Amino acid sequence: MKASFKFSYFTLLVTFLVLLFAASPLFAQVDAGAILGTVTDQSGGAINGAKVTLTSEGTGAIATFTTSADGTYKFAPVRIGSYKIDVTFQGFQAVTTKGVVVSIGAEVVQNFSLRPGSVTQTVEVTATAPLLESQDASVGQVVDSSSVNNLPLNGRNFTFLAQLSAGVNSPPADTRGNAASGAFSANGLRPAQNNYLLDGIDNNSDTVDFLNGTNYVVLPPLDAIQEFKVQTSDFSAEFGRSGAAVLNATIKSGTNELHGSAWEFFRNDHLDAADFFENAHKIKKGDLQMNQFGTTIGGPVVIPHVFNGKNKLFFFADYEGLRRVQGTVSSGTVPTTAEMTSLNSASGSQLVNFQDLITGVTQPTDPTKIPTDVLGRTVPVGTVFDPATTRPVLCGDAYTDPISNITVACKGSQTP
Repeated sequence: MKASFKFSYFTLLVTFLVLLFAASPLFAQVDAGAILGTVTDQSGGAINGAKVTLTSEGTGAIATFTTSADGTYKFAPVRIGSYKIDVTFQGFQAVTTKGVVVSIGAEVVQNFSLRPGSVTQTVEVTATAPLLESQDASVGQVVDSSSVNNLPLNGRNFTFLAQLSAGVNSPPADTRGNAASGAFSANGLRPAQNNYLLDGIDNNSDTVDFLNGTNYVVLPPLDAIQEFKVQTSDFSAEFGRSGAAVLNATIKSGTNELHGSAWEFFRNDHLDAADFFENAHKIKKGDLQMNQFGTTIGGPVVIPHVFNGKNKLFFFADYEGLRRVQGTVSSGTVPTTAEMTSLNSASGSQLVNFQDLITGVTQPTDPTKIPTDVLGRTVPVGTVFDPATTRPVLCGDAYTDPISNITVACKGSQTP
């Protein structure tokens, strides 16, 4: 038994090591992109073995690739940002292309045509944005950080900007207030069928309530969003879940330069006019003090005389706070004290008195004696009369009610 135990433990260990080192990595590209292309000579022939170097212009991170037999190369996944690409091959001039921008889920095609010459000679090219996305048939729109920060946005909720995309509208009103939290309808489908992603991670609320299923879980501050993409149709199956649109957002990361921001947006009743109901009732404006503030900071991790994280290690942090005091003005009415305390009594089969507008008649123990008013009508317990239509019924000798043509003979007056 002892030898058997050792053998089983050894077998388990070997199996684990084989699975660990034999596994091939699978790279998700939900919140990233890719750079690919071909390297050819002036005649269009593929160059096999050319060295392609990809350098992040923000962090200095470097990746290299050697072209295959057909002259192709591909870097994936590539985090969104701006990159520089260097291509070298013996007997040809080196080529450098700067400003290659990668957006969320984009596959950027960058082809190179090398000229004969010395490797020490370098041709520099500035990349331009492609006019047509040739690698992806999905329909969508990228909203970058410049648009996020510059477009007017009440409440600083970036998900409202999804409605700038083609085929996206604000949802119909519902009882959960989803429209006020940035929910949207894509191509006529339900908001609950949208898919929210944040840095490639599922950001959908899993509340059982179907209508509340349109909500996200985490809403980063506006200044923390690098960019986001709304895809409304023909997107990849890797996103899953969604039958409507995909809102794919990514948060900023640190670079070799220290960057930060601080902000405060506020509203105050001293700067606002009174609303319609306050003016109509000539009452004091309701209180309103709303402050929305925060900060972001990102850069390399540097510990003086100990560690320099440039081109190696980076950080990014953000904070946002909201403080709000708001009063509301009600234009409704409430019952008066007399109305709330009015009680009517029954004497035999006829009501003695109606007070104000609310009846409080208690039913008699004898079911044959049903309380009625002076016009002979039964009045259920707790009936509330409309003051706009209620009329007094005068009592007197041979008094005839002008509405019902009933002759009333009683003392006092009642209000039916």
